[in-house]
Amino acid sequence: MYSHTTLGTNDLETAGRFYDAVLKPLGITRAMSLEGIILYRGQDDPSMFGIGQPFDGKPASAGNGAHIAFMAQDRAAVDAFHAAALAHGGTDEGAPGLRPHYHEHYYGAYVRDPEGNKLQAVCHAPPA
Repeated sequence: MYSHTTLGTNDLETAGRFYDAVLKPLGITRAMSLEGIILYRGQDDPSMFGIGQPFDGKPASAGNGAHIAFMAQDRAAVDAFHAAALAHGGTDEGAPGLRPHYHEHYYGAYVRDPEGNKLQAVCHAPPA
């Protein structure tokens, strides 16, 4: 649906360590590092997610009301995403669990990265 999404960071090295760990359980890995930006891609997925220093040179800040939700293959991957986020400087915004107000099998977890950006991992499949 989209080409890429990018979040700003003021500390690319710290952000890179955080996202390397957090996205790994979801099958998303670092695709490339360029000056001022790191790009991630899932296997057989042409879209990319990036973190980088803002192009305008101003400090990065988290958007209020915005978040990025990453697809997880199963509930265990959602749990691993949440645990990795907390272990790498992220903060909890909603522990892993069912969110039946969205739909019967909606299983998600919410975190904030070290810069304050809100992230989510979600699995829409029934339990295995």
